[in-house]
Amino acid sequence: MSITLTSNAFQEGELIPQKFTCDDANISPALKWSSFPAKTKTFALIADDPDAPKGTWVHWVIFNIPVSVNELPENFPHDKISAGGITQGKNDSGDIGYDGPCPPSGTHRYFFKMYALDAELDLDAGCTKQNLLDAMEGHVLAQGQLMGRFHH
Repeated sequence: MSITLTSNAFQEGELIPQKFTCDDANISPALKWSSFPAKTKTFALIADDPDAPKGTWVHWVIFNIPVSVNELPENFPHDKISAGGITQGKNDSGDIGYDGPCPPSGTHRYFFKMYALDAELDLDAGCTKQNLLDAMEGHVLAQGQLMGRFHH
């Protein structure tokens, strides 16, 4: 089973609008997901850029999204822990929450990857993408992704 992940800001493979990048407001786009297994307890999301010059750059780490939630609003707050226990990790800029596309040159791809999990994760706010991947091991029921592109 594959999760369907969409945004009202851009379609799969399209350019991410400027307001969601370092060229403008640098706020997170709205995301919505559907088609996940009945045994799902929480969701996790990782957004990253595999085209970064020094290896994959992490833009967003967010987890323990309750199964009752199937969308994140535009401009999601940078709180470590939000309503319902939604918890955010650190991006590669060293900040909590979303940090938008800001490629040094050329067009980069940005992957928003949503995971359906069979457990709530015992992880602290401010953790890294690798911490999250390690904690998710053996708990992923389904996943889906949305890819957008951006260049200055």
